[in-house]
Amino acid sequence: MSGGLGWTLVVLGIGVVVARRRSVAVGLVTAQALLLAGAALSEGSSGHDAVAAAALALRGIALAAFFLLLVRRTRETRPVRAGVAPLARAGAAVGLALSLVWLIPDIGLDTDAAERAALSLVAIGLVTAATRRATLFQVLGIVLVENGLAVAALSLPGGSSLAIEIGITIDLLLIALVAGVFHDRIFAEFGAGDSAVLGSLRD
Repeated sequence: MSGGLGWTLVVLGIGVVVARRRSVAVGLVTAQALLLAGAALSEGSSGHDAVAAAALALRGIALAAFFLLLVRRTRETRPVRAGVAPLARAGAAVGLALSLVWLIPDIGLDTDAAERAALSLVAIGLVTAATRRATLFQVLGIVLVENGLAVAALSLPGGSSLAIEIGITIDLLLIALVAGVFHDRIFAEFGAGDSAVLGSLRD
């Protein structure tokens, strides 16, 4: 993976951290997934790589359609404010990403750029899920972590097993879909996709 592609993926992830509109965040995550699919296709040299690229592209498109459907079904009467300001969220994401890059030893990927991009996307996803109250943003944080794992899978020396790549793609797709359904149920119950309302629940 080239340094330019890695930086592009990270910048798109930071965009999700600071985005106010859910539809914009969905678009940024989808762009990440399609860039990953394009990289897998352009850098691949076998039918195995083409199938992996197609699986990534299909996952990105399916999740985009699902999330945009959720946005339409769960329109907020007012924006769900995060408890942390956008610049503070971005700073936390960058700080955690740098910490992971500095502290975690070589994980054996093809290039240093791929390792930095994979660790950074995991960090950005964790910060997104931890600092946003809107449940759909928390689900998108999970997808960002998935994209980081996809970068790692695509950058393994010699490539990973096709069965493993397809299996991981399906597993992570199901996790995101289940989380999205929970978002829909929370909205239906409380009239807002705000995780803070769950604090009102009692045994």
